Amino acid sequence: MKIIMLGAPGAGKGTQAKKIAAEYGIPHVSTGDIFRANIKENTELGKEAKSYMDKGQLVPDELTVKILLDRVAKDDCKKGYVLDGYPRTIPQAEVLDKAVKELNEKIDYAINVDVPDENIINRMSGRRACVKCGATYHITFMPPKKENVCDNCQSQLIIRDDDKPETVKNRLKVYHDQTQPLIEYYKGQGILKEVDGTKDIDVVFEDIKSILNA
Repeated sequence: MKIIMLGAPGAGKGTQAKKIAAEYGIPHVSTGDIFRANIKENTELGKEAKSYMDKGQLVPDELTVKILLDRVAKDDCKKGYVLDGYPRTIPQAEVLDKAVKELNEKIDYAINVDVPDENIINRMSGRRACVKCGATYHITFMPPKKENVCDNCQSQLIIRDDDKPETVKNRLKVYHDQTQPLIEYYKGQGILKEVDGTKDIDVVFEDIKSILNA
């Protein structure tokens, strides 16, 4: 079972990817994690990726797919995998399709966790992080016992730059311009499935399971 997770930043696709991985015994493959692992292990692919990153450049799609295929070729991916954070654009999806086809394999599902922008802005701008221990809270869904004070170490809570409404709006704009077209792309391939990401996390997961178990 080879699955691609789609959804805007803050829609909860990473959380669902981890739950799928645990439920079905397949790896959660995040491109960020693979890059970090290759760079840490100083692999040839990692060195090549780092040469771009050190110059502040994006890693080319062909190299990203090489690193990705190297990861999914490992034994733990024999039963399948959940891709999180890739592809982000149509060209990336095309490169991935070509590479997977050459291995005589195919992607089984592209699952879109659908959440309106307004909900995402409220969700992310409500996040708070502890400056000292890194614990995270949400002013609506998981508030600290005392306003703006960490339950664990009593340090001050802050809103991270990434979670500020203006930053979230910019990230959503990039998502709509570059990544949302993937929804139509995978719909055209007949593998797109959509779930309502505004529901409770566990309810969303039950919806995903009913798709995968059908």
